[in-house]
This record gives sequence, structure tokens and C-alpha cells, in this order.
Amino acid sequence: MRMPPLAYPGRVAGAPPVWNELATPFASIRLKRSLVWRGLGVPPGRGLPVLLIPGFMGGDGSLALLRRWLAAVGYRPEPSGLVFNVRYSEAVMDDLRDRLAALHARTGHPVALIGHSRGGLLAKVLAHRNPGLVSRVIGLGAPLANPFDVHPLTMVAVRLAQVYNLSRYRQGSNAEDRFLRDLEAPATVPLTSIYSRSDGIVHWEACLRPDADCIEIDSSHNGFPLSPDAYVLLGQILAGRRP
Repeated sequence: MRMPPLAYPGRVAGAPPVWNELATPFASIRLKRSLVWRGLGVPPGRGLPVLLIPGFMGGDGSLALLRRWLAAVGYRPEPSGLVFNVRYSEAVMDDLRDRLAALHARTGHPVALIGHSRGGLLAKVLAHRNPGLVSRVIGLGAPLANPFDVHPLTMVAVRLAQVYNLSRYRQGSNAEDRFLRDLEAPATVPLTSIYSRSDGIVHWEACLRPDADCIEIDSSHNGFPLSPDAYVLLGQILAGRRP
């Protein structure tokens, strides 16, 4: 992610309620007790492909339960191949584009993209650059309107990632310029942003943009991939049914 200047004109006061993230370990228990986990009332996936993209500093393991559920209700979910999502965006995009093209070729269908947090930003830009291969984009707690409107502790991690990318790939802040332009551009495929005012990492307002269908649920940031409410919405949206 490109670093904002030290005096970046973002939020002046207040920070996301990071203590809400303490509830995340219990989210999977609630999910597995829910009706949606058993597929009740969920429209069948009909074998349609879905590419899952994890958030910043996350890997495919963070979306393992979501991938398992999507397969159980009839979709063909594909992991991103990311183990630790910290590389600068263009390097990640190269790998995601190859995976998207391969999944599209195997299934013969446009691919739905689901991205958690930074994964939602990557999904939006991937669709912008490959609209013919993508059916829709769904962001879970993704700051699609302002990728820097996050908790100060998260910004520390982002700055450390910049140092890593500079030393490992010889890439500085300007490496993200094209990515950020494509992120800001109007959506080229249907875009849904699922957000929460209880998000302890991303300010919920950063998930709102006029070209997206923005839907609120109650979830911690890291709990989005484990939220029964999110799963209900995903089942409807992927089936083309607006909640």
C-alpha cells in the first residue's frame, strides 16, 4: 500500500474501537451453530467460480471456513495463493490476474471476487483491469473509499510493510500510484461493500462509496469471514439477489 504523507489529511479525532476485535475468537462458534452454516435457505451455487482474497498480513488460511462453506453450498471457491499479504500491490496483482484467468478458463464462467479488508481493494482493482473475467466484487470490511482510514496501530504495520517492500523489491511509495488510481475509478462490475460500525481496524465510513451497494452488519473486522450475517448476504448476492 502506498504510504500517505506524515500529515495525511485523514481522520482528525477518534479511532476505530479496536477492543471489539477481542470478540473475534468466538465468531467461529456462532457461525457453526447457525442455520446458514448448514446451508439452510442459501441459494445453490450451481458450480459458479469464486476467488477469495485475504486481508493485509493475512493468508488463505484466514478464509478457510468461508471457502469450505462456499464449496458446501455449490460454488467453486479458489484460494488466492497468498500466504502473507504484505507485498506491494502490483506484485500481488500479477499473481491474482494469473489465478483469475486460470479459474475463468477452467469453469467457462465469469468469476466472483470476495476480498476481506485489503483483499477487497485488490479485488476491486483486479475487476477494473479484467472486467470481462469478473461477475462481481464483494468487499468485507474493505476501505474501498479510503485505504488509509484505519486504526493507527494498523498504519504502523503498513509503514513497516513499506520498509519491507523497499528493501526486498526496491519499491517505494510511488509503486502504488497506478493501483490507487484504479481503486478510485468508478466500478466496472457490480460492487458490494459489507461494512460494520463495530469494525475495530477500518473506519466504517471508509467502506462507503457511491458506486457500491453498501450493506451494514454487526461484526468485528477480523470477524467478517466468520460472521453468519455476512454469509447470509454472500449467499444472496452471489445468487444475484439483492438483499
